[in-house]
Amino acid sequence: MVWDELRKKYLVLTPEEWVRQHLIHYLRTELGYPATALALEGGFKLMGKSQRTDLLVYNKGEAIMIGECKAPQVKISQDTFDQACRYNLHYKVPYLLISNGLETYWAKVNEAQNGLDFLPSALDFKTLISSL
Repeated sequence: MVWDELRKKYLVLTPEEWVRQHLIHYLRTELGYPATALALEGGFKLMGKSQRTDLLVYNKGEAIMIGECKAPQVKISQDTFDQACRYNLHYKVPYLLISNGLETYWAKVNEAQNGLDFLPSALDFKTLISSL
């Protein structure tokens, strides 16, 4: 079990949850993301099917980044990016964050080219919101 600071409850510590908890800790302590800007496991419907985001980052009530977490043994692949992009059909955020705890990718959605522009480094919260 692990204590989830954001949801204020204990959760089963699965490999994916381990990645999510470490990512949240990194975002908050190293990159200045306020707890109030983070939402975990948001549910929504896409083409009639229930979906769930691992992490959403908000600014002033508007979603601005989707975070997708995979267990460390799951290789980040095109399928992972496709999943996050499908979720973005619903949210229409400008940024994506993908991590399995071993590899982490930050990307800006490039609507003009229908793709992603990968960023060379992590975005702290101030930089993220100033880019909007």
